[in-house]
Amino acid sequence: MMPSADNREAEPLQPAGLPSATLLAALQQEMPVSPAPVSLTGRTAGLAIIDVQNGFATVGAGALAPAAPNARVARMVRETDGLARRFAATGSPIAVFLDWHDSDRPEPPYPPHCIVGTGEEELVLELAWLEACPQATVLRADCINDFVGSIDLQTGRNAAVDWVNDNRLDTLVVVGICTDICVGEFVATMLSARNHRMMPGLRDVVVYEPGCATYDLPRAAVQTLGLPATAAHPQDLAHHMGLYLMASRGAVLASSLD
Repeated sequence: MMPSADNREAEPLQPAGLPSATLLAALQQEMPVSPAPVSLTGRTAGLAIIDVQNGFATVGAGALAPAAPNARVARMVRETDGLARRFAATGSPIAVFLDWHDSDRPEPPYPPHCIVGTGEEELVLELAWLEACPQATVLRADCINDFVGSIDLQTGRNAAVDWVNDNRLDTLVVVGICTDICVGEFVATMLSARNHRMMPGLRDVVVYEPGCATYDLPRAAVQTLGLPATAAHPQDLAHHMGLYLMASRGAVLASSLD
């Protein structure tokens, strides 16, 4: 359907340091992650962009935003922008999911984030053009799982399901942040909803790996900050595990899209 900008293989997953490198190598050996080129030719594909907004991807923008420039997050934004522009250029549908919280709607265990009116809830600058893009549908959610957040509590209808069905999609391409949290939960739930025949035409959920990223909070930093051990979140390992779990649920991992 759409040629990739250069149809290159995804950049190799680079571990941050020796301990992580050793563990990442072991994970790859026992729980392999192998993104491969995917062709969208002949498919009716839509693009789902998960939470690429200031509160998660703009340096210094909030409690859950990167504290310093991060190469993985920067790549995710760049790849998402390029992919969205290719979808828009071909008139293909785009669903833009945003984490969107009122101040009285906390989301434990995470600190307040993406509160309406703070600017954290807005798209990153590179993707702000999507607000006015005729192919884009903006869907706001107040929980980690954007599928659940798309449920109308009054009618019970699900805006994400309706978007897939209304556009008669057989393929859903997913990008965004965080690989192992919001992206992973959305993908896993969409696969379950597909298997439940809520979206009869949907065949494949494709995760475009270069367009995904997660945050970095090593164990040493967790100890310094006095956070619980479960807050540890080494970026490369978490990204790998997110990809593995999505693939194990039936998602297709893509290194490039043709």
